[in-house]
Amino acid sequence: MKSNLYLVVFILALCVSCGDDVVPKPKAYLRLDYPKPDYYKSNIDLPFTFEINKLATKISFKKVKATTESFGVNIEYPSLKGTIFLTYKAIEKDEKNLIDFLRDAQNFTQKHTIKADEIKEKEYSNDLNKVYGMLYEVGGNAASQSQFYITDSVNHFLTGSLYFYAKPNYDSILPAAHYLKKDIQNIMETVKWK
Repeated sequence: MKSNLYLVVFILALCVSCGDDVVPKPKAYLRLDYPKPDYYKSNIDLPFTFEINKLATKISFKKVKATTESFGVNIEYPSLKGTIFLTYKAIEKDEKNLIDFLRDAQNFTQKHTIKADEIKEKEYSNDLNKVYGMLYEVGGNAASQSQFYITDSVNHFLTGSLYFYAKPNYDSILPAAHYLKKDIQNIMETVKWK
């Protein structure tokens, strides 16, 4: 008799606890929280300055060519397993040099169309600091999720690209790619030519 009473209570509890509509649960996503960016002005001996996130713990640079003013800068984020690679080139006093740099920067981004689902372009212009350029956001399993170039159209040309130390799996690296895209935008916005 006791067992029948338990069975009745169990069935009543089931009926009372059930709601009217059955609603499927949404898919769960991994939540990655990164610290709020804390930027400081670079003190690297380059023909330009910019701000760097303190999360970037290793910054290295070297002169690329002895004949012209050209530098490579690596901004490494070990905790995100990614690096922003910057390349600076001085524009020689002819227009063809600038056109070649622009073409190379645009072609570099277009090489990612093989693996990319989409490439979003965003123009950048800062008349006060004479900084003009383009930011490319690459969607999909491409090797680099963000690239950019900026120039003053007279003396300076800077390109940058973001790479991760892992196989490009867009869903997995998306949070880190979005975080570092903001750092790239900050670099573009804070560049001041010397």
